[in-house]
Amino acid sequence: MGAAGKALWYIESHYEQELALADIAHAVGVSPFHLSRLFQASTGSPIVRYLRGRRLSEAARKLAAGAGDILQVALVAGYSSHGAFTRAFGEQFGRTPDDVREHGLRSLPLVDAVKLDDVSAPCAQEPRLADADTLLIAGIGARHRGTSVASIPSQWQRLLGESRDAGPIAYGVCCNSDEEGNFDYIAGFAVPSFSHIRTGWQTVRIPARRYVVGWHEGHISTIRSTWYWLLNDYLPGSGLTLADAPEFERYDERFDDTTGNGGVEIWLPLAVNQST
Repeated sequence: MGAAGKALWYIESHYEQELALADIAHAVGVSPFHLSRLFQASTGSPIVRYLRGRRLSEAARKLAAGAGDILQVALVAGYSSHGAFTRAFGEQFGRTPDDVREHGLRSLPLVDAVKLDDVSAPCAQEPRLADADTLLIAGIGARHRGTSVASIPSQWQRLLGESRDAGPIAYGVCCNSDEEGNFDYIAGFAVPSFSHIRTGWQTVRIPARRYVVGWHEGHISTIRSTWYWLLNDYLPGSGLTLADAPEFERYDERFDDTTGNGGVEIWLPLAVNQST
């Protein structure tokens, strides 16, 4: 069982206990940041949001079955007060606990336990270690959450429309992640400084560090399966630790932005002092 499967099992076995991201990561054997990236890559949902959804869904089932004491249901779901539980319940489902207890689930959008499909695709080439100097990236940036990642190709369309003469290498940088699964994605190019940046462009400074570099050989639309293999299988098995730092896709002259073919490098930042 891969790291994502272990995390799902642990959540299903312990979600009625006091449970934090760090607890799940410790049980799986990876860092909290690594687990956050892996879980979202494998399920499409941030782990904190999934855990909250599972707890509230089970609470909803208890209420629909006639649970008499809403506060007790709230406590089991991890909420210390009736008010906090009611607010979270309303944000999740758009209904109150009292309404569900009285009228039942009634098409409530419950969050069921996820069963992972095998979407892992190993790199065609053995991943390698590489050191990179500081990178200054400027380009089209956007904040993403959940299904909004489907709009990432439009960032590239805008970037290429504004700067066809910017050079043969482009970068897709993921940074500023949070526990809710939100992150910034910047489609851009390396620049010598941030002194003269186009209006509307965003910037990110990526410090010098060591990376593990994987090669995605297939069409760009299937790159998620390579990310998943690197995060779920390769890194945990290699003993390498993912750092809480920007990670990026590197598009060089081999990539054809018209067809989406040619291959892409995936650069994952490693914690310091890793040389194996």
